[in-house]
Amino acid sequence: MSIEILNGHFLNESGAWKAFKRIEIHNDLIAHIDPSSAKTCQHSIDATGLYLSPSLTDLNVALCEPGYAAKGSIYTETHAAAAAGVTTVCCTPETDPVNDSEAVCSFIERAIQQAGTIEVLPLGALTQGLEGERLAEYAELKKAGCVALSSGMTPFKNLSTAKRCFDYAKTFDMSVFIHPMEPSLYEGSAHSGRISTKTGLKGISHLAESIATAQLIMLARESGVHLHLAQLSCKESVALVKRAKDEGANITADVAVANLLYTHEKIVSYNSLYHCLPPLRSETDRLALIEGLRNGVIDAITSAHRPHEAAAKKAPFAQTAPGMSTIEHLIPAARQLQAQGELALNDFLKAMTQGPAKVLNRKATSIVEGNAANLCLFNPDQTYKVSAHTMLSEGKNSPLLGQEIKGKVVSTIYKGRLVYQTRD
Repeated sequence: MSIEILNGHFLNESGAWKAFKRIEIHNDLIAHIDPSSAKTCQHSIDATGLYLSPSLTDLNVALCEPGYAAKGSIYTETHAAAAAGVTTVCCTPETDPVNDSEAVCSFIERAIQQAGTIEVLPLGALTQGLEGERLAEYAELKKAGCVALSSGMTPFKNLSTAKRCFDYAKTFDMSVFIHPMEPSLYEGSAHSGRISTKTGLKGISHLAESIATAQLIMLARESGVHLHLAQLSCKESVALVKRAKDEGANITADVAVANLLYTHEKIVSYNSLYHCLPPLRSETDRLALIEGLRNGVIDAITSAHRPHEAAAKKAPFAQTAPGMSTIEHLIPAARQLQAQGELALNDFLKAMTQGPAKVLNRKATSIVEGNAANLCLFNPDQTYKVSAHTMLSEGKNSPLLGQEIKGKVVSTIYKGRLVYQTRD
């Protein structure tokens, strides 16, 4: 497919928005930017008033397949990702069966090929069945295409197991993606503080995360493995990562978009759409996470997309399934943080393009002649109301339902193919 994009602004390598008259895509590549003479293209997109950025990469997405058809599938959730300008996702190993073997990897790969939408990078399970005890076969998982190893939302049974996982992963030159959780303290459904006391919900102290963060950093430094700390949620963890990075540790980190947007104040009404892990924490924590992004301590933003069927959220707050359906509204999240004067749009995009590339040890995408045409075209000012009908994800568990939001993806291009165009 050949595509021409006309009269918009693109994000250049310097991080500035630059006006363009014409960008041509031929044979999967960005062929020309403002050429002196135009070639005929099969498809034309008018980008007047629109912004063109490299497409996004999401490091933490539940695709639900195999095993959780009521929540979603590789087909539905990759199409939802494409609608957000995302063309690469890392899928969690929390499937049924768990992605801890070549057989499960092969099943996922076949489903990815059938969906035919975007790039999916599987994360293999660190332990068999994600039970936190016996190690999975890392050589087999790497051969099957897993780009890294993950513990999912299951903590290690003990530090001895964690150490063996790190040492073994290092021998195969595989990164480990860990949600820092000290299991003896990580019990509850809300941030431990004034709101949990008021609502009577059992609180999860910041210590449950920060103690685990400190331990994991020490183990990673001892083994030499690349440790990626997933979904940091509190200021103490940010400080620990900063210190470790300043000392030269091979560590990266990300934050879930929900923890940048919301605090535990949202759970006062027991709205289960705000029940997630890690929990929404205090305003002090939220601002520390944003500052961590601005100064580079936190490398990436993730949607931490967890789609659920309606029944999973219809119970008393603490008994509902944790997680939000978030991947389709990343650009609106960026616009909200920008409007609040907290995070520049360019910094948000950097944390979903260059940041994930650093974590995955890949070359960052950029809009340069000769590069792969992986692009996100969006209208920063278009508003629309979120409804179950407008969402492509099978999971409608979004706290944005019924709200009007600003910032809409118009087109997504992956390897020179239009994989999403707005229905409006």
